[in-house]
Amino acid sequence: MPKISLNIGILILAAGASKRMGVPKQMLNWGNTSLLSHAIETALGVVPKEIVVILGANYDVLKKDIKDYPVTVLNNLDWDKGLGTSIAKGVSYFENTQFPINGVLIMLADQPFVTSSFLESIIKNFVPNKNQIIATFYEEGKYGVPAIFDKVYFEELMALRDDYGAKYLLKKYESQVINLIPSLKNIDLDTQEDYKNAHNSKFKN
Repeated sequence: MPKISLNIGILILAAGASKRMGVPKQMLNWGNTSLLSHAIETALGVVPKEIVVILGANYDVLKKDIKDYPVTVLNNLDWDKGLGTSIAKGVSYFENTQFPINGVLIMLADQPFVTSSFLESIIKNFVPNKNQIIATFYEEGKYGVPAIFDKVYFEELMALRDDYGAKYLLKKYESQVINLIPSLKNIDLDTQEDYKNAHNSKFKN
């Protein structure tokens, strides 16, 4: 099956300090690689226009870990002010690129069950210049990232400043949101227990 060819940028958020985990979770093992590297490889599977990785806490060690990947790495010096600052920095980069961007797909480094095929399904459902937001459906009627935002939302994404991230826009423009259900439970890994359970379920013998 041919890969999708759209002017879509992928933004991977990996700037947090992982305080609840106790260690930089971006570096935790996932198969033969780290969680962050796995997220990058998943994004590369859809052949986007460009991949931008936002780092912050533990910048030097994480940048070294991903130095061989064809991605743009940005350092969010305001990472401690919340997830919104990382989104704003990444979207600002795409807004100022010299090639046309129709939308940005935002994903997290700590959602290892997200697959390239699911990202492709998000992009396939996206129609540029229609004010669309394609988001991931969670349990209990909730939805969030991975999510793709049309360029019409870039100005508001660049204005984000707190830890609420893009959820504010998902709620504000709920009538424009299309929700997709992933084939596997899409979980964030915030604690050591989260990580151990997820790792065991994926790689148990």
